[in-house]
Amino acid sequence: MSVRLKLALTVIATGLLTALGVIAAVLYAFQRFEHETTFARANAFLARITAQYDDLLDLQQRQPEEFRRWLRGLVLYEPDTQLYLLDAQGTVLATSGDAELPPGFRVAIAPVQEAAAVAQGRSGNRYVMGDDPERMDGDAVIAARPVQRATIRNEGAVAGYLYLVCHKAALPASRWEALRNSLALPALLLIAGIVALTTLFAALIIAAVTRPLQRLTDAVSTLSARGLDEGLTAAPPALLSPAGRDEFGRLTEAFSMMLATLQRQWAALRRLDHFRREGVSNLSHDLRSPLTATAACLETLQTRWHGDAGRAQELELVEVALRNTRNAARLVQSLGDLARLDEPSFALRRESVDAGELLDDIALRFADRAARQGVALAVDHAGDAEPAFASLDIELFERAVANLIDNALKFCPAGARITLAARAGGGQLEVSVADNGPGIAADDLPHLFDRFYQARQSVAPATGEGGKGLGLAIVKRIAELHGGTVTVDSRPGEGTNVRLRVPQRWPDAPEKGAG
Repeated sequence: MSVRLKLALTVIATGLLTALGVIAAVLYAFQRFEHETTFARANAFLARITAQYDDLLDLQQRQPEEFRRWLRGLVLYEPDTQLYLLDAQGTVLATSGDAELPPGFRVAIAPVQEAAAVAQGRSGNRYVMGDDPERMDGDAVIAARPVQRATIRNEGAVAGYLYLVCHKAALPASRWEALRNSLALPALLLIAGIVALTTLFAALIIAAVTRPLQRLTDAVSTLSARGLDEGLTAAPPALLSPAGRDEFGRLTEAFSMMLATLQRQWAALRRLDHFRREGVSNLSHDLRSPLTATAACLETLQTRWHGDAGRAQELELVEVALRNTRNAARLVQSLGDLARLDEPSFALRRESVDAGELLDDIALRFADRAARQGVALAVDHAGDAEPAFASLDIELFERAVANLIDNALKFCPAGARITLAARAGGGQLEVSVADNGPGIAADDLPHLFDRFYQARQSVAPATGEGGKGLGLAIVKRIAELHGGTVTVDSRPGEGTNVRLRVPQRWPDAPEKGAG
C-alpha cells in the first residue's frame, strides 16, 4: 500500500468519523434542548397550579375521587403527561393516569427533591430525569413542586409534592415516514456529499504534497534497475523535482547530495578498478615472457645434467627452481585470466554444445594423470535421457571443469574415485564434479571461492592453481559470466561434490561480462 493511498484512507476515515461525530453531537444537543424545553413547560405548568391551589393535600384527603378527576382534567389535552400527588416520602397519593398502582407505591424521592430544588432556583441543572410510576423507566422528564398543608401556623414544612411526568411521545408510522424522508435522506446525502468532497480535496492535496516523494521513489527505482552507470545519467535531471523548503525538499536535496557523492566515489572506484585490472594484465603479460624463458633455461640445464652424478646437487636445485618457476608462471597466467574475465567489455563466445561430450573430452585429458595417481576418473551417463545441450563458451567452461578436476586430483588419495556428470532440466544445465576424497572442513566452505584463499588443513583440496587460491575463483567468475552459480557440498571424510548451474539458453543480446 502506497503512502498516497494510506493518507487518502486516513483522510476519508477522519471525514467519516467527523461527520458521524457531528451527527451524534447534533442529536445529543437536540435531545437536550427537547428535555430542557419540556422541563421548562412542565415547571411553569406546576407553578401555576400551586399558585392557585395551596390546599392540594386537604382536597385529596377530603374527596379522593373528585380530586383524581380534577387531576385528569388538568392534563386532559396532554396525553403524554401524567400528574401525581406524592407525600413527603414519595408515596403516590393520587394520579391522573388510568393504571391502578398498588397501595403504598413509591417513586424515587431524590429526583423529586432535585426537581423541586431546580424549580426553586437552588440547583443549576436544566432538567431532571426521574421515575414514571406507570412505566418505571428512567427516561422521563419530571417536574415537581413542594406542597404544604393549610394550617394556621405554617412553618414551611414540606408535606408532599405535585409531581409531573412527561412521557416521550411515540410517533406514528406516518410521522416516522415523514421524519425519515425529511431528515434521514437529506442527512445521508449531506454526509455522502461531504465525504465525496473531502475525498476529492484529499486526493488533490495528497497528490500535490507527495509528488516530490513519488519522484524520489522513481529515481531510486531507476538507480536500482539501471545501476549507477546508466541510472546516474537519467535520475538527477529527469526524475528529481526541484528542492523546496519543506521536509520533502530537504529530503530531495539530501538525496541529490548523496547521489553526487556516490557518483564521485563510483567514478573513483571505476578508475581504481580499471588501473588494477590494467596493472595486473600488464604485469602478467610482462612477467610471462621472462618466466617462460627462465623455465626453458632450467629445463635445458635439467636435460644436460640428467644422469651426471657429479651434478646431482646442482640438479636438485634446478628441479626446485623449475618447480617454483612453473608455479609462478601458472599464478601469473591465472592473474591475467582473472583480469581479462573482470573486464566490463569481455564477451563470451557462445556455442551450442552437448555438455556430456564436453565432459568426455575433458576426462580424456586428465586420464593419464589420474591413472598415475591411482584415481578412477569417469563420466556418468546413466541418467542422460537425452543430450544435455547448452549455450556455452566452450573454452571457458572447459577451463572451469578442468580446474575442478585438478583440485580433486591434488588431494584425492590412491583408490579414490572422481565422477563427472551433466544433467539438463527446467532450462538449467547442471555439471557436477564429485569425489570420495577427504572432503573440506566446514570452516573453509564459506571462503572456498574467495580469491587467494587457501584451506588451512592439508587434507582439504587446495582452492587454486599452484596452491595460490585462484582456481576456484576463476570457476566462480566463469559461472557468473554464464549467468549461473557454483555450489559445494562437502563433509570431512565423505568427499566433495561441486555443482555448476548455468542457463541452457541465453538471450540474443550481446554476452558481456559484468564489471
